[in-house]
Amino acid sequence: MSKRMLMALAIAAATTFATPVLAQSEAAQAVVEAWIASPHARADSESFTHWDEEGEIPEACATCHSGIGFRDFIGADGSEPGLEHPIPTGSVVDCETCHNPVAENMSSVTFPSGEMVGELESEAICMTCHQGRESTVSVDAAVADMDLDTVNPELGFINVHYAVAGATQLGSVVHGGYEYAGKTYMGRFEHVPPFSSCIECHDPHALTVEVEQCTACHDVSELSAIRTSTSDYDADGDTSEGIRAEIAALHAMLDEAIRLYSTEVAEAPVVYASAYPYFFADSNANGTADEGEAAFPNRYQSWTPRLLRAAYNYQFVKQDPGAFAHNPHYAIQILFDSIESLAEVTSFDMGGLLRP
Repeated sequence: MSKRMLMALAIAAATTFATPVLAQSEAAQAVVEAWIASPHARADSESFTHWDEEGEIPEACATCHSGIGFRDFIGADGSEPGLEHPIPTGSVVDCETCHNPVAENMSSVTFPSGEMVGELESEAICMTCHQGRESTVSVDAAVADMDLDTVNPELGFINVHYAVAGATQLGSVVHGGYEYAGKTYMGRFEHVPPFSSCIECHDPHALTVEVEQCTACHDVSELSAIRTSTSDYDADGDTSEGIRAEIAALHAMLDEAIRLYSTEVAEAPVVYASAYPYFFADSNANGTADEGEAAFPNRYQSWTPRLLRAAYNYQFVKQDPGAFAHNPHYAIQILFDSIESLAEVTSFDMGGLLRP
């Protein structure tokens, strides 16, 4: 057993369980083993090693990429809440990160839009990090007073960041996706109790989804088959496919609309790749990120405000693969509105697409 696991076992064993000593030990070990296998414990992942060469994590990143940083941010280490200094590298999201009196009594979270959401329970811990780092507010600020369809060299791609489930679930309450003026958007996705918070659907230590509980209630064999609406949002004629497929189809259409706009309006073809900063110049206009294209020096630099808004929403949905469960109609709304905006000035055919 590794030193890290032994230390974690010692922490978990110190937790009081209302069970006999033997069961106490077994319960503690099961919890720690689940945590060990989770992304929160993956000490060699990019999430925790990105700053190793610098030897410290900047304060803007340390809250979520370091257990020590999180405890510092919420004041669980005895300091004033609010992280204002870098944190040494080397710590993961461990037991103490969430299991301390301050974290366990958290009931509100402030999101990048400036919106503060209160009356939260355990999800306040999760949403502190799983909220992204941008919003409608920051996108609007970046493109303020600019012509919608004029390329502006001052613009760069705005990345919402990663694992934005909290922002998706709360929808228009926190404006995590880009919300177009004059449109209305789904607020918090209120699932049936007792499945309306993060740890009611995800194992709090392994982070895995409690699949059997979902599929049993929805009477399907797998999560991707779940759907509660009969509307054909992607206009493919299939209303039996899961809502996840509807979202995926609209997401692919937005990619097509973005590439069409970049060619017809910005006159500089763009292509997406799963590498920072995600949008790159498509030098041969073939719609594929070929070898050498997905590199920072080749980052896309022909942004217009209209294109930036749509690309932001493309990335928002991309960074929440669970959007179909977290808030499916919010995801569909921002995808539809992005496609519609681009179609206003391009030859993209909206066909029979529907908006919830």
